[in-house]
Amino acid sequence: MVSRVIPVDAFDLVIFGGTGDLAKRKILPGLYRRFLQGQMTEDSRIIGAARADLDDAGFRQMVAEAIEEFVPENRRDAGVIAAFLEKISYISIDALGVTGWDKLKSAVRPDMVRAFYFSVAPSLFGDIAERLHTHGIAHAESRIVVEKPFGRDLASAKALNAVLAKHFNEAQIYRIDHYLGKETVQNLMAVRFANILFEPLWKAEYVDHVQITVAETVSVEGRGAYYDKSGAMRDMVQNHMMQLLCLIAMEPPYHFDPDAVRDEKLKVIRALSPVQPDDIVRGQYRAGNGEGGYLEHCEDASSKTESYIALKTTVSNWRWQGTPFYLRTGKRLRARASEIAITFKQPPHAIFDNESGWHENVLVIRLQPDEGMNLMVMIKEPGPGGMRMMQVPLDMSFAEALGDEAEDVPDAYERLIMDVIRGNQTLFMRGDEVEAAWAWTDPIIQGWEARGDKPQAYDAGSSGPEDALMLMHRDGRRWREIKK
Repeated sequence: MVSRVIPVDAFDLVIFGGTGDLAKRKILPGLYRRFLQGQMTEDSRIIGAARADLDDAGFRQMVAEAIEEFVPENRRDAGVIAAFLEKISYISIDALGVTGWDKLKSAVRPDMVRAFYFSVAPSLFGDIAERLHTHGIAHAESRIVVEKPFGRDLASAKALNAVLAKHFNEAQIYRIDHYLGKETVQNLMAVRFANILFEPLWKAEYVDHVQITVAETVSVEGRGAYYDKSGAMRDMVQNHMMQLLCLIAMEPPYHFDPDAVRDEKLKVIRALSPVQPDDIVRGQYRAGNGEGGYLEHCEDASSKTESYIALKTTVSNWRWQGTPFYLRTGKRLRARASEIAITFKQPPHAIFDNESGWHENVLVIRLQPDEGMNLMVMIKEPGPGGMRMMQVPLDMSFAEALGDEAEDVPDAYERLIMDVIRGNQTLFMRGDEVEAAWAWTDPIIQGWEARGDKPQAYDAGSSGPEDALMLMHRDGRRWREIKK
């Protein structure tokens, strides 16, 4: 199986914050890989824009070092790197002033796709958008890419939407969530809507519950003061995990079309039930294994911000009424793992006598670190002595299934940036979608703030607070193990 590479139109891509960490880790190495694969045309150009006093040569050196650090050795070709660097230039620019804007205007070319990546703090979105228009740099066909966090509550999200709407229409705004660019996430839609095997079973009648887990081993050390202003709910649940839940729960769109897909996701968000206080568990990791705890890392001994959250919610619609969705995410957990597990109900009638080894069918979609999926099914245990049941996985690892070609599967950022150039918004959040997510999230946060709830301490390297286990045990269910 050979992955097809479909070239995009020639473009000018301006990266505001081009010297920042995200640009160096993801955006610029991703663009190099697309150039290596032949997807980025020869006449495309990349312009870094930031406050740093650099020239073209200095910026190109920075990009070369980023490729050296973040691109695997077997994908680094000296000749291709040199050709890629020739397409890169740099403009020192003041986002809040006048310096550099005229130079940027003269650098972008007519009759090219113009895209502007806002890899900067949200507080600068409005200023940059305004200057792109006042200086005549952006036109009606231009596109802007904005990074999360898109607001910290409903009011700030509405304000950001309003600021951007002054200068760009909704069709020009690409709110990026890199989780939606993952190959496995998109395969989730293929599994659901391209296989008659699953779609008839994808409802409350047959699904017992759904678990969505995003576990991280890293702490917040080094960015604790920043993280403490958001916490796991704002940082992960309101955006990444909300999007995963939507893809699981949405109705089939009439077509794989940007607005058709996003219309169905919006319906799911609006159908989410309010989360009750007893259905929320929050935690902070303790010091351990020679590392400090959350309170040390956030530099506030009285902090009530969570580094872990688990919650139960339901989707109040015809398809999912009564089916619980369990979400959990946290820092300093046992292993790095992101997965969605759809657990199906047991058959209505048992025909075998020995059911001691019986387990439900589970479809597991693994997002990281080993992308793929497996379906847990029951078979007869080999050997004589009757019909003894055992559970086995029908496993598909992308790395094993695709072999060497797995390395050529685009990273999430690569895919999404190319979608921007194509003008395809399917995998990007719409403004009303963002606002609906905050409208559901805000009361949850306001509730625990009003109650003065304090997160529970949990051991670093564990699966989280003990009460998170009880969240499911009281329902007669259990979390899937976070495996190292």
